[in-house]
Amino acid sequence: MTALLLIAHGSRDPRHAATVAALVGRVRAQRPGLDVATAYLDHCAPRIPQVVGRLGAAVAVPLLLNRAFHAKHDIPAALRAAGAGLPVADVLGPSPLLLAALDRRLAGAGLDVASAAVRARTGVVLAAAGSSDPAADAATRAVAAEWRRTRGWAAVEVAYAAGTGPRVPEALAALHAAGAARTAVSPYLLAPGRLPDRIAEAATEADLCADVLGAAPELATLLLERHDEALRTSRAIPALTA
Repeated sequence: MTALLLIAHGSRDPRHAATVAALVGRVRAQRPGLDVATAYLDHCAPRIPQVVGRLGAAVAVPLLLNRAFHAKHDIPAALRAAGAGLPVADVLGPSPLLLAALDRRLAGAGLDVASAAVRARTGVVLAAAGSSDPAADAATRAVAAEWRRTRGWAAVEVAYAAGTGPRVPEALAALHAAGAARTAVSPYLLAPGRLPDRIAEAATEADLCADVLGAAPELATLLLERHDEALRTSRAIPALTA
């Protein structure tokens, strides 16, 4: 069975690695017998060269929401430096499973997401990290639009914790201007850390703030889907074969 090499960014915040470990546990529970290994780009161990040497056939699966700098440049460069010509899966977004995970986190924060009437009165801030890559920001906005379309929220506004673009208070003001009777902030982030903390601190005027996506079961399913898709196509990132 072809292994799954999960490649996470890494963080100095110990909650990040703990969340990645919990997510890996869910992946293993969903597919017993699959060899699942973890490597980090920065801050945490083990790094990619420490892991690929002990793996046989494997698919590298980025733990990333958008195809921005880390997916386009950092991961290919790290794999190339390690001499690992592995097939590399696509990033996680977009996917209906991510929307389901966002719903789960809002429900966990106390919102009755199963009620169409509640959703129609509620405006949501999709709070992302932010990126200097316009394509990544466009992808986040597309997720927000799809989330509103499929769930019937009163409105969905995008905000960013870093970089340019609106911040959470501005997005909340836009929701109120759009007529939302209730507001919620939903971090579009994978693990706890500095940026999620910044989002939570800025969300004091919202009626509720959800947790990060974390080790949601939908993310574990999605990681396995990306692994299987890459395995079927045996598609390596071009930078590895150039």
